[in-house]
Amino acid sequence: MTELRLPARSTPHLNKLRAAAANPKASDEDRSLLAEVVERYEEWIRALDAVVEGEDPRTRVHRQANLFNEYKFFVEVECVARRGSAWLKRQKGQLKLDNSIIEEFLIHLVHPATLPGFDRLYELTVGPNQAFMSMSFRADSLGGLLSHPEVVVKTKDQDFTLGARLHYAVGTNADLSAAQHGTFVLAVLAAECKVNLDKTMFQEASGTATRLKQGCPMAKYFVIAEFLDMIAEDVRLTDIDNVFLLRGARRLSPAQRGDAEEVARCHAEHPIREDVLWRFVQEIQSFVDAVWYDPTSVLQRGSFI
Repeated sequence: MTELRLPARSTPHLNKLRAAAANPKASDEDRSLLAEVVERYEEWIRALDAVVEGEDPRTRVHRQANLFNEYKFFVEVECVARRGSAWLKRQKGQLKLDNSIIEEFLIHLVHPATLPGFDRLYELTVGPNQAFMSMSFRADSLGGLLSHPEVVVKTKDQDFTLGARLHYAVGTNADLSAAQHGTFVLAVLAAECKVNLDKTMFQEASGTATRLKQGCPMAKYFVIAEFLDMIAEDVRLTDIDNVFLLRGARRLSPAQRGDAEEVARCHAEHPIREDVLWRFVQEIQSFVDAVWYDPTSVLQRGSFI
């Protein structure tokens, strides 16, 4: 039996924990607390990996959602809200300790046991990446166009992507002996991860979705947020395909966000919703199963798409 090869896995949350510990403003107490979080992180990852065989996809997502909730409560309530220093509490948004948990968890959803058929696509890139937006060309003169045209590739950091790394070579010689080389990730599915979603964030995501789809028309773009901090808008008027609200709750007020017990109560009353995660998994599954364009069957379909 051929051994299953899974996508190379990035560790965005662990990277943020290490960066926070290396921050010169972190105290010895902060570093000690972050070291405790890293130990718990390693346990969390082992537990997520253990939910592999013998479960149907929906049950797997349910079990992993429980692990997601437990770890998030430990980090955000037990460690930061209850035991964290003033610096750690104040800087947690800049340090991205909270939303990077979402980023890393999504990577673990992309597994053949959760997504039947994904084992065919093990060479895809999964996780945070600089996603392709556009490619253009420029030169300093007409002569420059013939000798060394510049390739300008625009990309944008995305919290979660599913796609392929492409390599290119562009030159004016047929043998590409003096070609300009480069690489980028073509994301067919991308998601922005937010702790809370406000109007400004939504508008920025809408613009990003448009640019992403100009570079990759078959792409889908999602926003995944824990809390809502705006009036919901109709995404059909934008290029965002959907907004998933993991807790299905409004954001706490500023005074409540500073109260550790209010934060704990909110986590307990509004846990990460397994049904919302499952809907996102189904979106990924549709990409695994889809044939985006088949011109040979246009007459049978009776339409171009």
